[in-house]
Amino acid sequence: MIEKNHPPIKYGNTGVLIINLGTPDSTNWFDIRKYLKEFLSDRRVIEVNPLVWQIILNLFILNFRPSKTAKAYKEIWMKDENISPLLYYTKKQSEKISNSLSNKNVFIDFAMRYGNPSIKSKIHKLHKMGCENLVILPLYPQYAAATTATVCDEVYRTLMKMRWQPSLKIIPHYESDPLYINALVNSINKKINEISWKPDLIIASYHGIPKKYFDKGDPYHCYCHKTTRLISEKLSLIKIKTTFQSRFGPQEWLQPYTDKTLENLPKEGVKNVLTICPGFASDCVETLEEIQIQAKESFLNSGGENFDMVPCLNDNNDHIILLKSLIERNI
Repeated sequence: MIEKNHPPIKYGNTGVLIINLGTPDSTNWFDIRKYLKEFLSDRRVIEVNPLVWQIILNLFILNFRPSKTAKAYKEIWMKDENISPLLYYTKKQSEKISNSLSNKNVFIDFAMRYGNPSIKSKIHKLHKMGCENLVILPLYPQYAAATTATVCDEVYRTLMKMRWQPSLKIIPHYESDPLYINALVNSINKKINEISWKPDLIIASYHGIPKKYFDKGDPYHCYCHKTTRLISEKLSLIKIKTTFQSRFGPQEWLQPYTDKTLENLPKEGVKNVLTICPGFASDCVETLEEIQIQAKESFLNSGGENFDMVPCLNDNNDHIILLKSLIERNI
């Protein structure tokens, strides 16, 4: 029994936070710069001497890269909603999962590792709603230190400053979950049925990481190849190849590189290519601009004939079923 003068409290609930990478608030140069500064200051993302890196970042990169990045975001920005596709689809995922759950003591919300809404703000929001238990679902199917681990770091930093901490459970990866693989295969088959040509090859393009991260023990490379292998087992009539995109800086990254592969394929007689980006839970600048615009142009200019991209799982039914299942197994 609670005493009369006891401060009002809420308790007994579970909060689930789905978390993606992040997005600038707008395509404005200053918003882009602010977002890049936070992202590229993360020592999980850039593993070099922090003093040297901050000089390079602040004197050079943050003075020149925002213009290039802003141009890319302007190509894919959702003008009617005035938000990025990543934010739009993550919000939709949260809403649809919430609507599909029958347990009224479970609250679903979303956050971004960089930018808004922040992980800290959403954890505090869920705590005020009486969530004594917290489940974190990073929307990265293939674990990497630069993605999943840095989400965990930010969650831990927030909890360290809380007097009444919730219990914590993290879903670290789901690269081989049957519901995930089936969702990807279904999306590929749907796209194949929509196009008027037959792919010679499917490119499974994952975000790259520097090779030295793999050499230090990061399992990301292995998880990506595992996902591709499981997809290929269900698509026996079309060959599928793993590549890595979005490299940054002069050092070697995981290979083969997506852009170089696409440039060389027409010379090898592969002129009809379908791409999919299994590591991205939502369409974003890396898929819509880097692959659907840049990579397509490069492939066609190199002698390719047909190119298309399978949309990310976004808020489609298969994806919502997967995410709901992952959550229900962990609450």
